[in-house]
Amino acid sequence: MNILANKVAIVTGASTGIGYATAKLFAKEGAAVVVAARRQTELDDLAGSINAEGGRALALAGDVGDEAFAKALVDKAVSHFGGLDIAFNNAAILGAMGPVSEMSQTDWNQVIATNLTSAFLAAKYQLPAMEARKGGSLIFTSTFVGYTAGMPGMVAYAASKAGLIGLTQVLATEHGPQNIRVNALLPGGTDTAAGREFANTPEALAFVRNLHALKRMATPDEIAQSALYLASDASSFTTGSAMLVDGGVSINRV
Repeated sequence: MNILANKVAIVTGASTGIGYATAKLFAKEGAAVVVAARRQTELDDLAGSINAEGGRALALAGDVGDEAFAKALVDKAVSHFGGLDIAFNNAAILGAMGPVSEMSQTDWNQVIATNLTSAFLAAKYQLPAMEARKGGSLIFTSTFVGYTAGMPGMVAYAASKAGLIGLTQVLATEHGPQNIRVNALLPGGTDTAAGREFANTPEALAFVRNLHALKRMATPDEIAQSALYLASDASSFTTGSAMLVDGGVSINRV
């Protein structure tokens, strides 16, 4: 359908899972994509696959919590592809789990830096680039955890992801006049490496599946389709939203 034709996108956390699926989908729909994660080899494979299929992709490895890397991603999008229209800030970690009384400040800081501070740094450089293009779509990957449900032992993760929703709302208000839409995507349980890290036994996996009204987990491709909606003009009047794509986990209590 080519619904992102002539658009330029950044996708972080692109070496696997939701980020990987979204980068592939954005490219299939016509966007030039700068893909980012920590692992250069996996990124090179992804970019190579996109380019081999007739798309346009550039890989850059680094730490999303590093301000210089946040700037470099935008610089690459502008210098190689001419600008920036879409940013899917998806990189995150689950981090240390357990009660607050047993969590070190180092573990807390790591999760906040990777999941929340990185989003601030990304927006700091992405927004001016979008303003130069007279508009854009900025997307953060949040979660239902800490929004519609509390999950024991996930305090740092929940706090970081809930913070993204507040960031989303403020940025949407500040940058709406520049035709920049800012939204948070809230997936439910998704069959990714991180999801399997949490649901790491057959019993845990069954428990997580049963939390959802659909009684299953999402595939990364399903979440990517929702990211595509927020990236595209189909969501032209959607901004400041915490968009649940959670298979009914927020409503199901059975």
